[in-house]
Amino acid sequence: MSKLVSIIVPVYNSENFLPDCIASLRRQSYKHVEILLIDDGSTDSSPHLCDEAAHSDPRVRALHKRNGGIASAQNTGLNAARGDYITFCDNDDLLAVNAIGVLVEALERSGADISKGRWQQFGLSQTDEIRRHSTVPAEPSRLTLVPHPLASYQNTFCKTLRLLGGHRAEASYFNEANWCKLYRRELWNGIRFPEGSYAQDVAVTTALYSRAGTVADVDAVLYFWRQSGGSVTHKKQNFAYYADNVNTGLRNFADCLDLDVTPARSYYQILGSLASARRTADFRDADNQKAFARQSSLFRQLRQRLTPTQRIHCYLLTRLRQAENLVYDHTVLTMK
Repeated sequence: MSKLVSIIVPVYNSENFLPDCIASLRRQSYKHVEILLIDDGSTDSSPHLCDEAAHSDPRVRALHKRNGGIASAQNTGLNAARGDYITFCDNDDLLAVNAIGVLVEALERSGADISKGRWQQFGLSQTDEIRRHSTVPAEPSRLTLVPHPLASYQNTFCKTLRLLGGHRAEASYFNEANWCKLYRRELWNGIRFPEGSYAQDVAVTTALYSRAGTVADVDAVLYFWRQSGGSVTHKKQNFAYYADNVNTGLRNFADCLDLDVTPARSYYQILGSLASARRTADFRDADNQKAFARQSSLFRQLRQRLTPTQRIHCYLLTRLRQAENLVYDHTVLTMK
């Protein structure tokens, strides 16, 4: 019998995009799924859309809760999930029609703990095109096994080096989010997202990737990521947002050192978030400045634990990624 896949969708005030998302999940060619729509206290028509979907399709379950943030909604989904495999989808994104089937096949063929595919970003003006494109089955041509996923996550994140490194380097790249990945259920035993955190996905990476033995990468676009000016990624943030990202980075940095993994991505994230924190409107608040000084001191202490070779490695990757961001900011964050 086919393995059940739980698709967890945190939902919050997404009435304009949620119907497309639900439709892309319901039309998956792999039919043995449960779609968990976690309404996180929405104040628009999203709760009604969730109930309507659940009423019309027995595979859909609508769960309503008081607003607690995306981590709380994700945890509610994890606690309710009955599937052998687990995946996530944001409430404004779409999946290719055979995305779940491709990821299931990759897991079962390889025996890996996680399978993942590629994704495509799109702006609001491209919605009709992507809606049509998502109904066309993806055609993967290569399955690549990636051992030591934590080391890959931490050290393969610069686009330039991925292009130069060919398909193997691209297969070793992990994005920050938990969507476009399929997990064996047992990986999540004892792991939940930290509620109240802005960097909830990043916060669980060390635990998940250190527990996973192998990741199976599929070289096909399976996920369509909508770029919206109202998203957390695109909004100008306050000091607390960047401070939370620094704290998450510091924990991952320390955990990686304990696991003998060079924490290059965490190094880059900490430096970037510290720099962004200094530019926030509320940085001059006395408590914020104390928190900034404390975080900066902790980072210096952790950096002392790096070997000279690791320090050079982290520094060079950080400088390269910062240069790449100039292109990224122009081409992606300005999508319409």
